[in-house]
Amino acid sequence: MRVYSFAKEAGKSIDAFGSQQLYMSRILSKADSPHVGCMHLGVNGLVGWHQAPVPQLFLVVSGEGWVRAGEEAGIPVSAGSAVYWDKGEWHETRTETGLTAIVIEAEVKQCIIKRKEQLRPKD
Repeated sequence: MRVYSFAKEAGKSIDAFGSQQLYMSRILSKADSPHVGCMHLGVNGLVGWHQAPVPQLFLVVSGEGWVRAGEEAGIPVSAGSAVYWDKGEWHETRTETGLTAIVIEAEVKQCIIKRKEQLRPKD
């Protein structure tokens, strides 16, 4: 057995795309398999506006914030929310209080997580 850490302290700070308070701890990264990481966004954190290089699944495990894609208004997310972005889709994530999410990047045929009822954009 081996025990590893994917805590914020085990990750690296990322400031690409104007990101703020963003730390990524890689969990799995291999050329022929999905990339999996734990994203830690601190208070007033931002994953800046960028295109998804491959389909991305964003699984919020703690905290809360907002996500948006394209010209859409921000949609609130919290622990238990799953967000899927297609390859090439422009998107960003923001939080005022902090947020932790597992991020899975992989070429997929479809996302099988059930959709929530209509979500209301943040005013």
